[in-house]
Amino acid sequence: MAVRAAVLPAVGSPLQITGIELPDPGPGQVRVRLAAAGVCHSDLSLSDGTMRVPVPAVLGHEGAGTVVAVGEGVGHVSPGDGVVLNWAPSCGVCHACTLGEVWLCANALSGAADVYARTSEGADLHPGLNVAAFAEETVVSASCVLPVPDGVPLTDAALLGCAVLTGYGAVHHSARVRAGETVAVFGAGGVGLAALQAARIAGASKIVAVDVSAGKEELARAAGATDYVVASDTTAREIRGLTGKQGVDVAVECAGRAVSIRTAWDSTRRGGRTTVVGIGGTDQQVTFNALEIFHWGRTLSGCVYGNSDPAQDLPVLAEHVRAGRLDLSALVTERISLDGIPAAFENMLAGKGGRALVVF
Repeated sequence: MAVRAAVLPAVGSPLQITGIELPDPGPGQVRVRLAAAGVCHSDLSLSDGTMRVPVPAVLGHEGAGTVVAVGEGVGHVSPGDGVVLNWAPSCGVCHACTLGEVWLCANALSGAADVYARTSEGADLHPGLNVAAFAEETVVSASCVLPVPDGVPLTDAALLGCAVLTGYGAVHHSARVRAGETVAVFGAGGVGLAALQAARIAGASKIVAVDVSAGKEELARAAGATDYVVASDTTAREIRGLTGKQGVDVAVECAGRAVSIRTAWDSTRRGGRTTVVGIGGTDQQVTFNALEIFHWGRTLSGCVYGNSDPAQDLPVLAEHVRAGRLDLSALVTERISLDGIPAAFENMLAGKGGRALVVF
């Protein structure tokens, strides 16, 4: 069956909106008609080679939709069910999974090397980060779909698949923000806006949003920021000035840039925690001297997928949505069609907006 999709023909090439041939689901597979897909910065990292995937590929890893068909052996979803796509399903048997660290599963992305569809000319296509959400429909492993929680609109549920799990998890699972603590979030894109909301839910007493764009202040404050700082050479000094010259208890870096990681570290109080969520390239080198590591006693940690377990965290997030504590629509700055994805990529390159949502 032919459907339209956004295809990455080669690393560094523009996305092409074109028809692809999608097969029926085989054993252990599910076919999903997309309702919405978020345009995440990780998709840009895939397209420019920062993160490696086989090409040509259909990108898009943050989505939700309706099951239209299931293959043999699939029992947890049926045609007509609403589902959230899970781009990093855990295998349950690797070393990380046996430790309970499912977000570090060694086999989570093994499906990205599979051929899941073909171009109209018959060339093999790979599913980006497993799920190929930049398409009208997709075929995925059954492990890549989770039922949409009750009370969450299907289009909004798309954001649960990456931005919200990552931002919420960074605050609650990685940094473990406690009520009354002070927090700084670097980067006010989709993940950063989710982290700001998560810090508010955690009861942070002061929440400082930092971004290179002054135009994101309204978005950040609506998400929960009590203060807003436009990134500059004096950012760390400004944040210390907002916190009694101490620095924040927790800094969450969502941009993946050496300068913002270093600034987040410098903005953290002595004994505080700095969590790096952003995906940077190998050219982004961050340096520390041995004395400062000893003296400041800070903790610097990486954070993959918010250190989340989607199966356990989606019901928790849904309860926050139903209670009005988590506003998924506030993370969306633009609703676009499939044809608008290439322009959304250009906006990300220019540092504009929070998160575009493709609505099918």
